[in-house]
Amino acid sequence: MNWGVFEGLLSGVNKYSTAFGRIWLSLVFIFRLLVYVVAAERVWSDDHKDFDCNTRQPGCTNVCFDHFFPVSHIRLWALQLILVTCPSLLVIMHVAYREAKEQRHLATGGNDYRCLYPNPGKKRGGLWWTYLLSLIFKAGVDVVFLYIFYNLYRNYTLPHVVKCELPPCPNIVDCFISRPTEKNIFTLFMVVTTCICILLSLVEATYLIGKRCRECLQAGSRDSRR
Repeated sequence: MNWGVFEGLLSGVNKYSTAFGRIWLSLVFIFRLLVYVVAAERVWSDDHKDFDCNTRQPGCTNVCFDHFFPVSHIRLWALQLILVTCPSLLVIMHVAYREAKEQRHLATGGNDYRCLYPNPGKKRGGLWWTYLLSLIFKAGVDVVFLYIFYNLYRNYTLPHVVKCELPPCPNIVDCFISRPTEKNIFTLFMVVTTCICILLSLVEATYLIGKRCRECLQAGSRDSRR
């Protein structure tokens, strides 16, 4: 991975974010992405290999594993992190579009040039809506994945022993999950950080809307005085 490009993307997202957005970004990339890459991926690397059932019936272990782990935690977290970070990159692309449009307008304007965007990164007009919708989308993605995890793995926890009676298993067999306590700790950690990220996104959206309403009220009061 090219960490120079990655650092540039992070600095760009930070540049156009509010204080709440910077906290959200730090939480995502430090407590979610790095934990995923450094620790969680290794914890789940042996989930299939060390899933043992007390039977030698061919195919029984694979069928039981597929039933109790329909989708791996790691793959769901990877998809969640990709979807939840894309809206921040869309904000950067919108700012880049504004800057390019400003440059084209400057090139064709000549002496009659009037600045379209004095500050392309200022959240006004379309960029304000892009930023607000990105916050709603990020919170929505996290909520959806929390719901998916809750339905796949009740209470976000894994039992030490699961009982399976699916064919071709000859009878009810006991299957043992590898390192369930460690996996439960990481799962609850990711759930808690996801809930904090949802709260930060909603607080930032409320802050943006409240700030915009206050500016509109102030502008209306100035016009009425005139």
